[in-house]
Amino acid sequence: MDIDHDAVAAIRHERLDWRFKGMPASAFGATIGEVADRRLDLFADGFVGPLVVLDAAALEHNLTTMATWCAEHGVLLAPHGKTTMAPQLFARQLDRGAWGLSAANTSQLRVYRAFGVRRVLLSNQLLDPAGLAWVAAELAADPSFEFTCWVDAVAGVERMTEALGSPRRPVDVLVELGAPGGRTGARDAGTALEVARAAVRSPALRLVGVSGYEGALAHDASAPSLAKVDGYLGDFREFVVAARELFEVDEPILTAGGSAYFDQVAAALTGPWPFPVRPVLRSGAYVTHDDGFYRGISPFGRGAGEPLRPALRAWAQVVSRPEPELALLTMGKRDVSFDEGLPEPQVVRGRDGAERPADGAVTALNDQHAFLRLPAGSAVEVGDWVGFGLSHPCTVFDKWQLLPVVDGTTVVDLVRTYF
Repeated sequence: MDIDHDAVAAIRHERLDWRFKGMPASAFGATIGEVADRRLDLFADGFVGPLVVLDAAALEHNLTTMATWCAEHGVLLAPHGKTTMAPQLFARQLDRGAWGLSAANTSQLRVYRAFGVRRVLLSNQLLDPAGLAWVAAELAADPSFEFTCWVDAVAGVERMTEALGSPRRPVDVLVELGAPGGRTGARDAGTALEVARAAVRSPALRLVGVSGYEGALAHDASAPSLAKVDGYLGDFREFVVAARELFEVDEPILTAGGSAYFDQVAAALTGPWPFPVRPVLRSGAYVTHDDGFYRGISPFGRGAGEPLRPALRAWAQVVSRPEPELALLTMGKRDVSFDEGLPEPQVVRGRDGAERPADGAVTALNDQHAFLRLPAGSAVEVGDWVGFGLSHPCTVFDKWQLLPVVDGTTVVDLVRTYF
């Protein structure tokens, strides 16, 4: 079992109170499961704005679409759980065939382990002695736990070895190949080979493959950007072959792939190899997709597969029309993402419950206000609700401890996050 389904189910037993923003006061004292089962209406049953919700049908579509695509293309999927930090969604991803989950730090890993996640890639070089001691204890206590992290410097290998001493089980590591102008990772094959050899010499580590990340090298879907990604992936393949004799397993893990160029990554990782390999994507934003950055850059939006559907929507109320072409809404930086594009107005819900397409554009966000610039003669009124599409899901979920999952305006579930 790749996750403890009993632990995930126990989330439904937590009781709601004032800590969970947006929830109806009538739900305080009830459990998450009880509230979900009531099938409340977002606008008739006491929810307060702003509120971010998940669309049930879009979630299901995205989970199915990505699982099917990975199976058809011969790649394993270890999606970044940091996107949502929601064990209920982890379980759905793993149940759909995800090979494991990716994490970025020890605190995230502890959440995963609290819910029994069995296989984790930690996509950083883990140097913190306290974190390494905790990982070593987890590995010793649970023979089924599979943990792998990155190494990208000889000094990093040395620090890890010093901190671990003589662990009962060695810590599996992937040497990370980076690129000039990228994020972490050895900047050239020669340096990466030195790191790999250091890992093999370490009594505390076991070299099990190669990792990389192409997403920091390009930021759009232009031909030069796609070519740059392909160039990096070509270097990645060459390095894997050069390091072949160093791997301490028969089937090394080869992993890359954010949510922007995973089609190119899959093609590179599944191309012909002179030895068996285990190709793993780490794409995580597919679960909810978005109405911004990933909509414009996702391979599925570029014809690589059936398009994903945006599953996130923020609802905020118009509280002021101080100028003829300006509306202020109860939604700000504490509620929605803004680092890869501002929220996109999509629908207006009048006080009578009727909905119509929205117009205008968000021009700025304060802590708790959105500035919606409207065309002349706009019918948006104080008291109306506006539904917004959001960009970059990775910076939405951390703002919400509990998100309603909706079918239309009916709440069919509640998703708990742990940041």
